[in-house]
Amino acid sequence: PRLFSFNAPQGACPTCNGLGVQLKIDPQLLVAMELSISEGAIIPYASMMSSDTWFRRTVEMVLKKYGYTIQTEFRYLPQPAQAAVLHGDPTIFRVEGTNQQGRITSIRTSFEGFIPNLERRYQETESEHVRSEIQKYMREEECPTCHGQRLKPEALSVTINQKNIFAVGQLPINEASDWVKNLPKIISQREQTIGSMIIKELEHRLQFLVSVGLNYLNLNRSAGTLSGGESQRIRLASQIGTGLTGVLYVLDEPTIGLHQRDNLQLIRTLDNLRDLGNTVIVVEHDRDVMERADHIVDFGPGAGIHGGSIIFQGTVTDIKQDKNSLTGQYLSGKKQVLATSNHSRTTVEPSQNRQLVISGCSEHNLKDITVEFPLGKMICVTGVSGSGKSTLVHDTLYHALASKLNHFHRDRGGKFTSLHGVEHVSRASLITQSPIGRTPRSNPVTYTKVFDHVRELFAHTQEAKIRGYGAGRFSFNVKGGRCEACQGGGEVKIEMQFLPDVYVTCDVCQGHRYNQETLQITYKSKNISEILNLTVDDALVFFSAIPQIKRKLDTLQQVGLGYIKLGQPAPQLSGGEAQRIKLAKELSIHSLGHTIYILDEPTTGLHFADVEKLLSVLKALVAQNNTIICVEHNLDVIKNSDWIIDLGPEGGEGGGHVITTGTPADIADSKNSYTGQFLSKSLY
Repeated sequence: PRLFSFNAPQGACPTCNGLGVQLKIDPQLLVAMELSISEGAIIPYASMMSSDTWFRRTVEMVLKKYGYTIQTEFRYLPQPAQAAVLHGDPTIFRVEGTNQQGRITSIRTSFEGFIPNLERRYQETESEHVRSEIQKYMREEECPTCHGQRLKPEALSVTINQKNIFAVGQLPINEASDWVKNLPKIISQREQTIGSMIIKELEHRLQFLVSVGLNYLNLNRSAGTLSGGESQRIRLASQIGTGLTGVLYVLDEPTIGLHQRDNLQLIRTLDNLRDLGNTVIVVEHDRDVMERADHIVDFGPGAGIHGGSIIFQGTVTDIKQDKNSLTGQYLSGKKQVLATSNHSRTTVEPSQNRQLVISGCSEHNLKDITVEFPLGKMICVTGVSGSGKSTLVHDTLYHALASKLNHFHRDRGGKFTSLHGVEHVSRASLITQSPIGRTPRSNPVTYTKVFDHVRELFAHTQEAKIRGYGAGRFSFNVKGGRCEACQGGGEVKIEMQFLPDVYVTCDVCQGHRYNQETLQITYKSKNISEILNLTVDDALVFFSAIPQIKRKLDTLQQVGLGYIKLGQPAPQLSGGEAQRIKLAKELSIHSLGHTIYILDEPTTGLHFADVEKLLSVLKALVAQNNTIICVEHNLDVIKNSDWIIDLGPEGGEGGGHVITTGTPADIADSKNSYTGQFLSKSLY
């Protein structure tokens, strides 16, 4: 079996060590063509080229050979000169310089080239920081030996029913399941005897993956490209396969990334786990899952410090009758998520001069599609799981826009042929659920820049002026005012062998982050540490007379984060909270031009009431002459959007087509759209 494993030396391709790809410097990521070398055209060498260095003089000699200087814009250099600069020139040059004693010296040298220099440094360095910096200019290229198949030729030469192990792994899971089921019909009686148990196990395991809505994935799919919801459902599928009983399963929002059609399949899977004699506890906001539950525990009444109490326990029928339960009111229909009542049909196409058109999108499973995004609207990109939504919006559109609008954005993203309408856009902002920081040092006030104004305020107090304290004294990221035992973190990281790192409260400052001298400075009877412990709601009252601070805190409250503490460490924030903090920061930016905000499933982790707040924020951004494009499955958001682009019809290779576009009412009338079928029930 090891011969067929790319993780074992017996089977792995010796060139790429079983990865199927090699990292190579990509000139498109390395070079800003519109700049000269002296201005920083070779991005990682910009500082080295701006001063009189030996390296700069060598590059000058190379270009002099072709009749150009380092002041020439890179795009105007002839191809041989560009190649010599990037890939090297073996010609021996005499380069003059001065030594430490100030004497003029002369060195005979050839030019290695920027790309070989970076690749050599990448191979030789022992610094992870240097390696990660160089990786910014690298792109994965298919291994020239195995052509991405990861295995040695000996392994790939073994076939079953004319398919080698890589070809079988490339099949979508539903097709791989059919292939396995057909094996007994085509193999000999002897082979059936040998392989019957293996085939049976394969059938079961593939069926488990189909049952949790992952039929569109293939077995060769890299784990790093899976969404959080997909990873969780794979783990769930492995648990179903064990057939255990008497087990307590705890799932945290398993419906993430699932279309309503696929939801039903997942719910049936959870029902099967329960029917086997297990207990399934699900933390969930999805209406379908709650409606199917045997027992509901509702927490509240608010979030953060306003929550933590059990509001209701009982059946779905009973929670709908409970007046104290906000969840029950939404489930019963007494409350609805409704930011607008504009669900009218339209036959009017968006104005030709106010739309963004991206053509020839063919990354992953996209079928060479052209998509029009009307500007000044809230647009939802919908479709079943795996239909190509994130590939279109995140991987292709965002990187295409960013490359056009920002010369230093080096990732072109997914394949496309043309992008029109960029002249109407001034900025593209991708708002993801990635953390705002990885350590307790990052928090909401530092991320949104509120803390800059708070520190200035403390520096202007009478006591701070007497002691000569500037704004830097009140930063926990620099020496002076912070506690040096924890370096301003308030917590000390304990590295655990074979276990995740653990943070413990600093025993010197007791979690206050600052030294005693700094904590003696107060504003309205509160020191800087006490300010960081205020919630956003309390801070709004406390700083009501300071417009710069109040305005930024207002945006945090608008996105439903009034309950979080100003200095709440980033690791304690959920993905949904992190995304809303990013939204709040965007709200506080006064942008003169047209901004396109791109969001991928912004409702993840949000209650019905929070979704309503989020919609109000998104509508406010649109009202300020911006465009919102979000990938979404939540019907409450979809029905409140201005325009819908529905992809499909299926996931994986069965997807990648534009099924229909239009207003929510138009989509609800479409018989070809799975989204429309569920939307019609929600609208009418």
